Amino acid sequence: MATRILLVNPPIYDFTAYDFWLKPYGLLTVGGWIRNKAELFLFDFLDRQSPFMAKMKSDKWSRGPFPGKDIPKPDVLKNIPRKYRRFGLSSELFSQYLTDNKPFDFVLIQTVMTYWYPGYAEVIETIRRVCPKTKIILGGPYASLCPEHAENLGADMVAGADLEPLWRFINIEPDKSLPPFWQGYKNLDTAVIKLTSGCPFKCTYCSVPMIYSGFRTKKLAPALAELDLILARGAKNIAFYDDALLYKSEEVFVPFLNELIRRKIKINLHSPNALNARFITAELAELMVRAGFKTFYLGFESISEKWQKQTGSKVFPGELANAVRYLRNGGAAANEITAYQILGHPSTDVQQLEESMRYANSLGIQTMLADFSPIPNTPDWIKCGEYIDISEPLMHNKTAFPIILLGEDETNRLKDMCRALNRSLWNS
Repeated sequence: MATRILLVNPPIYDFTAYDFWLKPYGLLTVGGWIRNKAELFLFDFLDRQSPFMAKMKSDKWSRGPFPGKDIPKPDVLKNIPRKYRRFGLSSELFSQYLTDNKPFDFVLIQTVMTYWYPGYAEVIETIRRVCPKTKIILGGPYASLCPEHAENLGADMVAGADLEPLWRFINIEPDKSLPPFWQGYKNLDTAVIKLTSGCPFKCTYCSVPMIYSGFRTKKLAPALAELDLILARGAKNIAFYDDALLYKSEEVFVPFLNELIRRKIKINLHSPNALNARFITAELAELMVRAGFKTFYLGFESISEKWQKQTGSKVFPGELANAVRYLRNGGAAANEITAYQILGHPSTDVQQLEESMRYANSLGIQTMLADFSPIPNTPDWIKCGEYIDISEPLMHNKTAFPIILLGEDETNRLKDMCRALNRSLWNS
């Protein structure tokens, strides 16, 4: 009898949550590698296309809110003046699913944000109650970044970036040539893909250098096999989850886009993880638009060259301006080009942040404030210890930290300024 394995993407406990092409790519990748050697099941609490999910509004690119309900705030977040919520399908529905489909030999639980651990704990508690003999494995960024904290949640195994112990634990040899387990979804409007892993930069606020060793590109053939599976499942939107999609773009990204064009594939492509403006050329911008890119998110954390040099020298103002010009000349819509700025970084001067937003606005593109979240063991995480108890993952919350650092009024003022700048573009 085949090993029965359930893959779970947990609910979110947070002040805010929005489906910004959110899919458990790591979990699906692991599932794909063992699909031929186990009987797989998927329960995604955040699947907005699930038949169990109440109909939620989506925008033209299939982004939208998750269903949520207000819940009591944890004690350490009592002073944050925001409603705390649980997002996703109900725990009762999950309990019924377990009852209807058990027994399972193993449950693999995806983790992402460190401060979402109450959702991971809820899933473990439910499995222990309904399927007490099932072995539970936690994996993903939280498990890698906070292994000691994760051990206390009650799983049988906490899997870090090195998956060799996982394969031994479940006694399955993976086939890493296979694409992710997209068959787990009954309806698939949005999918995600990665053509690379890791990042050549070492930004002081980012966890990628700790989770991935070096930078690698995927071979074109498996990337296209993954694309074919996604298309066969009916997806209309694909988001790239790469951390450095445009680095060494000639190795796989450019051939991948050329293949889309050659095969006349019509698909909407998106870049939520921030493209590095430095690597956007006129030719690449035109190719991306021709291949189907609809939204372009550019990392531009600060206009301050001093701050950029202190945190990784990722993108300078002139590079952003060039990238915007290339994208616009290549056919990208101005209202679909967005520059991210970090709100609440412990080394950012508020005046510099305002200047950064105005600069992006002056280029005729949207600006978006990305709330800063302290990430364990990064250089910037140590600085955050002046303001919070960094040993408590709930305090890494991206809504809470800017308010703790800047105050509620100042945080609200900066967000209002961001919205006003964006409105000014389309009302002029």
